[in-house]
Amino acid sequence: MKIVTAFTVAHSITLSMAALGLVEVPSSIVEPLIAASIVWVAVENLLAPTGAGRRWLAAAGFGLIHGLGFASALVEVGLPRDTLVQALIAFNIGVELGQLAFVAIVMPPLVWASRRSRLRGVPQVLSVIVALVGAVWLVERLLAV
Repeated sequence: MKIVTAFTVAHSITLSMAALGLVEVPSSIVEPLIAASIVWVAVENLLAPTGAGRRWLAAAGFGLIHGLGFASALVEVGLPRDTLVQALIAFNIGVELGQLAFVAIVMPPLVWASRRSRLRGVPQVLSVIVALVGAVWLVERLLAV
C-alpha cells in the first residue's frame, strides 16, 4: 500500500503543477522516462521480487514522471482556464479510481497464482512481458526524438 500511495501522491503533485503551468518538461523527455520506469519496475520484480523495502521511493520518483505524462494528456484536451482546476481535480480522481480498480482486479489473482505450485511462475512471466513491451516503447520513444 505504501508503494501505491507514494506513486499516487507524487504523480498528483506533478500532474497539478504541470497542468497549472508551474512546470514544463518536454514530452520528448517524459515519454522515454515513463517507458524506462516501466522496464525498471518489471526487471526489479524479476531480480528482487520480495525486496519492497525502499521500493516506495522509486515509486514516488516514477510517480513524478508519470504525473507529467498525465498532465500532457490533460493539456492536449485544451481545457479553458476558468474550468482548469475543476477538470484537474476530476481528471486526477479518475486516474486514482482507475489505478485502484487495476490494483483491486489484477493483484488478487496474481497473489493467488503465485501461491499455487503450478502457477508460481506467472508473476515472473508477466514481468518479462511487461519489460519487453516497455523496452519496445522506450526504443520507439527514443527514436521518435
